[in-house]
Amino acid sequence: MSLTTRILFVNVIALALLAGGFFYLDSYRKQLIEERFKLARAEVEIAADGLIGMDMEQRKALLARIGTEQVLRLRLYDGESQLLADSFLEASPSFKLIDPESEPWYQQAARWLDRGVDFIVNAPTIERYSDTAERPAGSWPEIQAARASGRTEVYLRYAPDRTPVITAATPVGDKREVLLSLRNALDVTQAVRDARQTLVIIIGLALLLSVQLSLYLARTIVQPLRALVRAAVRVRLGREREVVVPRLPDRGDEIGLLARAVSDMTTALRQRIDAVETFAADVAHELKNPLASLSSALETMERVEDPALRRQLADIAAHDVQRIDRLITEIADASRIDAELSRATFMAVDLAALASQVVGARDVRTRGSIPIRLRREGGDTVVPGDAARLERVLENLLDNAVSFSPAGGTVEVVVWGDGDAAHVAVSDSGPGIPEGERRKVFERFHSVRPTEEAFGAHSGLGLAIARTIAEAHDGTLTIGDRPDGKPGAWLVLSVPLEAEDGE
Repeated sequence: MSLTTRILFVNVIALALLAGGFFYLDSYRKQLIEERFKLARAEVEIAADGLIGMDMEQRKALLARIGTEQVLRLRLYDGESQLLADSFLEASPSFKLIDPESEPWYQQAARWLDRGVDFIVNAPTIERYSDTAERPAGSWPEIQAARASGRTEVYLRYAPDRTPVITAATPVGDKREVLLSLRNALDVTQAVRDARQTLVIIIGLALLLSVQLSLYLARTIVQPLRALVRAAVRVRLGREREVVVPRLPDRGDEIGLLARAVSDMTTALRQRIDAVETFAADVAHELKNPLASLSSALETMERVEDPALRRQLADIAAHDVQRIDRLITEIADASRIDAELSRATFMAVDLAALASQVVGARDVRTRGSIPIRLRREGGDTVVPGDAARLERVLENLLDNAVSFSPAGGTVEVVVWGDGDAAHVAVSDSGPGIPEGERRKVFERFHSVRPTEEAFGAHSGLGLAIARTIAEAHDGTLTIGDRPDGKPGAWLVLSVPLEAEDGE
């Protein structure tokens, strides 16, 4: 089921509940009929009491007067069911049943509405009223019931125009005479029809308004969602290089937030795909060089007889194998580092303690070939992060500093906090990094070495991996000149501090 259909369905349910008012109106109609039953019973009993002790002429005059004043038809029957008096014959008829064929179309529509509502509320079937001037008492079941019970009996029938006809029969004195009253309760029908028509108009207007609002709501929700779906499908299929995902900047609701999130996600995905493609091309290029050198050395060894030259070629081949092994190891590490960081759970890490641990372990491992001095300055240095990955950053920075420091040089590590972030600076005694190369050194496989002695010994991935880890911790890795003015590079890792509770 589409979202538009669901919105319409939910709104129509509310209207269906409103339509339940028809059941209330049916109870209202029953109450009105019950009131008319009480009135008919009281009227016929009062008239019957008035007839006792009168002669026939007085009775006819009384029936004529009551029928005219109360808009009734009164009939008096004797014990043999013969008609003794009829108010319509003694005076002008006080009412006339309406012929539905003579009414305008809207009255016919009102009757159709009555039938429809009766069907909805499962109203009982009402007998159709029919009458002739010569109708005998025996054809009126209420007269027979009144004679049998000695009480007033009231019946309901429908006139041809579906208006109520209420008849009441009651015994008169002790001569088995029966007085029958008949009332056409037009006011009951009119009151119920007015209420029903008002309810139908309200429901109709509410339905029209609900449909319009539902379509508007569906348009404001469904259309942008469909645009996002189409863009997402194009991104999935990959048939278009630059898929424009609508950002809906004018919308501040959840749809706008979703659109901008999908757009940002698509941009990040495109950048990630571009990075993977570039990385794959760089990997292929970097592997070709040692493979070409290795292939050339092996081919040359087959034609060289000089043992010294063969040893030299073997050393070249071994060096190329080591270079390929180192490249593959660091490429594998670089390719999985993003995925590992996305799954990592950050804990509180003290950068000062971590730096002290890394420097101490390195001194033991390298036996101080290039001295590393650690200086701790003031400030908080506890940051949220992955201790193993931050340690990898420090290792890469120290590797880079040691590789550039000449014999007799030193590497200095400084740790401090400034209230917003913790900083670790690593400086070396080398020639430093030229201004124009500082941005490039963070690119993968880019390495700037002053001599050819270390050719192939560095993959150019160390600083690239370090910056990736720093950015994953919402931090930075920057390059500058040493603050003391001495030659050498100054690399600074900055990571935001651990946020306090409530911030």
